[in-house]
Amino acid sequence: MKLSPSELILNPDNSIYHLNLQPEDIADTIITVGDPDRVDMVSRYFDSIEIKKGKREFITHTGHFNGKRLTVISTGIGTDNIDIVMNELDALVNIDFKNRAVKPEASSLDIVRIGTSGALQPDIAVDSFLMSQYAIGFDNLLHFYQSEEVQHPEIQLAFIDHTNWSIFKSIPYVVNCDMGLAKRLLSDSVRQGFTATNVGFYGPQGRKLRLETEDNELNSKLSSFEHQGIRITNLEMETSGIYGLALLLGHRAVSMNCILANRSTGEFSNKPKKAMRELIQYTLQKLTEA
Repeated sequence: MKLSPSELILNPDNSIYHLNLQPEDIADTIITVGDPDRVDMVSRYFDSIEIKKGKREFITHTGHFNGKRLTVISTGIGTDNIDIVMNELDALVNIDFKNRAVKPEASSLDIVRIGTSGALQPDIAVDSFLMSQYAIGFDNLLHFYQSEEVQHPEIQLAFIDHTNWSIFKSIPYVVNCDMGLAKRLLSDSVRQGFTATNVGFYGPQGRKLRLETEDNELNSKLSSFEHQGIRITNLEMETSGIYGLALLLGHRAVSMNCILANRSTGEFSNKPKKAMRELIQYTLQKLTEA
């Protein structure tokens, strides 16, 4: 079936609409970062850079590190942007732009998020690394897709009961990483966790400036939740969307978190850039090991 111009939107140079990329511009392994300025923090370690492109908050560099071709792309903040990035990355490898048709055989990407996060458990050290084994999304993105088969309803229902979740909020959904890709990135330096993806930075994460929150106990409810030995470890704003769409589209995804704050103890890193650089170097090395 031919995709209409309003469904598959291309720029005049035949690049995908938001990312401004053509299929040959990306590698099979994609690193996503939220902050556009962080793209250069990653690509500066590349041995060579062949492509630099950008549009809006979506900056892309493709090059080589230790003989492996890699792409790093900024997503901006939030799962609304993740919806754009994941669908357009998938289109670059699985849709024939010339014929405007889905390719008969699907290709899979390895997608690794490198981002910052705040811990919810007091025993998680600031500046440490955490891999999201599971993610729970409060953002509603996945409910716009036929996605029941990739969710974990037993964890979702237990969470709703534990938190007395408001009926006026989106129903939380739980998704998991790709364990094959996760094994490549794990070591004694990385803790596994259960990440909460929230819809905002202030009220949704329990921060108060001038506005009262709907549930003053939300963060304590998150940190006290446990289901069959699984507890929520940290907060951020993209992982659930990446995991959910990767599972639906047939890609492999893992989220690597640099813990810059601990919401339980009130600590914040005094060396955030150094900690992030160390996670970037660690992830690049692991991705290119034989």
